[in-house]
Amino acid sequence: MHAGSYNSLLVLFSLLVAMLASYTALDMAGRIATAQGRAAHWWLAGGACAMGIGIWSMHFIAMLAFHLPIPLGYDLPITVASLLIAIASSALALWLVGRETLPWRRLAGGALLIGSGVAGMHYTGMAALRMVPGIYYIPSLFVLSVVIAVLASGTALWIAFNLRRESVWVRPLRAGASVVMGLAIAGMHYTGMAAAQFPIGAVCGAARDGMDTGWLAVVIIVVTLAVLAIALITSVLDVRLEARTSMLAISLAEANQELTYLALHDNLTKLPNRVLLEDRLEQAIQGATREKSRFALMFMDLDGFKAVNDAYGHPIGDQLLVAVARRIGANVHSQDTIARLGGDEFVLLASVSEPADAATLAEKVLSAMREPFQVAGRELRVSTSIGIAMYPGDGELQHDLLTNADAAMYHAKALGRNTICFFEASMNANVHEQLQLVQDMRMALERRELTLQYQPKLTAPNGPIVGVEALVRWMHPTRGLIAPDQFIPLAEKTGLIVPFGDWILDEACRQMRAWRDEGRPEWTMAVNLSALQFRHASLIATVRDTLARHALEPCCLTLEVTESTAMRDADASLQILQQLHDMGVRISIDDFGTGYSSLLYLKRLPASELKIDRGFIRDLSRDTEDAAIVSAIVALGRTLNLNIVAEGVETAKQQEFLTRLGCNSLQGFLLGRPMSAENLIESLSNDNLLSEPVEEGTIGSCYDAGYLTPHYD
Repeated sequence: MHAGSYNSLLVLFSLLVAMLASYTALDMAGRIATAQGRAAHWWLAGGACAMGIGIWSMHFIAMLAFHLPIPLGYDLPITVASLLIAIASSALALWLVGRETLPWRRLAGGALLIGSGVAGMHYTGMAALRMVPGIYYIPSLFVLSVVIAVLASGTALWIAFNLRRESVWVRPLRAGASVVMGLAIAGMHYTGMAAAQFPIGAVCGAARDGMDTGWLAVVIIVVTLAVLAIALITSVLDVRLEARTSMLAISLAEANQELTYLALHDNLTKLPNRVLLEDRLEQAIQGATREKSRFALMFMDLDGFKAVNDAYGHPIGDQLLVAVARRIGANVHSQDTIARLGGDEFVLLASVSEPADAATLAEKVLSAMREPFQVAGRELRVSTSIGIAMYPGDGELQHDLLTNADAAMYHAKALGRNTICFFEASMNANVHEQLQLVQDMRMALERRELTLQYQPKLTAPNGPIVGVEALVRWMHPTRGLIAPDQFIPLAEKTGLIVPFGDWILDEACRQMRAWRDEGRPEWTMAVNLSALQFRHASLIATVRDTLARHALEPCCLTLEVTESTAMRDADASLQILQQLHDMGVRISIDDFGTGYSSLLYLKRLPASELKIDRGFIRDLSRDTEDAAIVSAIVALGRTLNLNIVAEGVETAKQQEFLTRLGCNSLQGFLLGRPMSAENLIESLSNDNLLSEPVEEGTIGSCYDAGYLTPHYD
């Protein structure tokens, strides 16, 4: 037998190619397992070619490393056939590891088929020598090589299947596995070569017309390395692209989830918004209809929130809304839905079946809301008006339920706020009337429907007149004279009180200019400021411009600010009042005794006048406590060098008592009712200013211009 020998360098290259081919096979298995659709077929085809070429190259380089003492060559068609067998075997292997599962029976069958294919590739490649006489194989080694091929194939299948998913440790594990698989493939080849026996005198039939082996080894190594490198680089780039795509998909999913959340929730309080409320309300209606049950819809509106917002600014108002949302949520059932519709309006969809249960829940919320809120170091107080509509009695559609609950809430406000009210059919008419009234109010200034009346302020006990107070009236074109208590609260709620107040100030100053030109320089004009006006950023500029427009000295104007407004934020109020005082405008603290004044702040306020609230005057002759309070207010005013004005004087007994206590000025129906400027001058000229005494307990009703506390003049 001819003794063969090996080129050590080519043997080493064959081992490296086997390992690289194994790593490529493992990587391709991972790509096929994660790819979908047409991409999976492309990865299977490309992976089969790369893996088959790698395994075949290892075999052929090892063949080229083998030398006999006779010339050798390789038949091209047979060599190509061995390559195709390698590619087909690789395709079968990759297809198997790309399945969802790999049971032992499929693993064994695949190992047998692929092992036979690898062995077939090897022995077909050996047949490409076309030896004459043919190659003799030692049976035991031949069988051993086939067994090694089958076992190596089974091991490769199992490793590839278990390392096909990307993870932190998968690439180091693949590298180690590729070394084992490469050695197994090389072991099979060299075992098969050891089984081959070449008789003495044998001739290689392909030596003359076959492929020249002199340059073939270098070409195959270069081409194989290029193919495997391209396959690996493509795989790595695809993995990175897939990872980036996956990250982008996750980011997009998170963004979509966030956008969906924002679309369904209020950005400030994180409560459901109108869109989500309507969806849950529709579900509640369907469920209640199906189960023939009931539920309650509660419309909530904060009382006094606008004053807080105007006094402390929107940031504090926003924090208050967040605190309100949390407090409501802490006092309702977990399955209930709380939504914010905007502003200070909240809606509660409550899973209660009886009106009594709804009332109990609403009272619990009311009680919780009465407690003060601690916001940014301030103690803030607001209350809540709640309107309740029950399904299905108060409406079977979403729109009807919301509208009726809203109507009930407005009725609760009309009853005095801080209360609950169940819907009744008559309420809708009142709501529509109020909405129409608001629309008419927006046109009142343009149509010049507002007028001023003036109530005189006299030196105690009987005069002379020292000034007047401007009181607004609305003469509606179809409704006639509308009482201030019907439109002033709406003006305050809608913000129309600011343009109303600007008009009142301008008209009052215009009339004051006219009276001065007529020879009454000693009179002063008192104009009330609402809480909204007082906190408005343009107040100082508006007062200054109005006085300049009518060429009036600031000292002839008295701005009346309620005690509660001045004390709401004493430091901020002090700055505003000081600017008005520095301008020369007189400041009057109105409704004194009804608020919570701090004497420390009161003595710092640049006020020149205190007005005793009419509530203390009304029962002065019968209530000793009121008399004591009035006496204390007068004494306090004198101590602070303030002018004391008592309003609401209706009887001679009140007039006498207040004069005796030391009030500087008096104002009320006894001394003069509100009247137009013309009637006031006419009454003076006729010496008929003082009206007849009024019986105790008889009270007229009106509101002072610009703020909400009712005055009875």
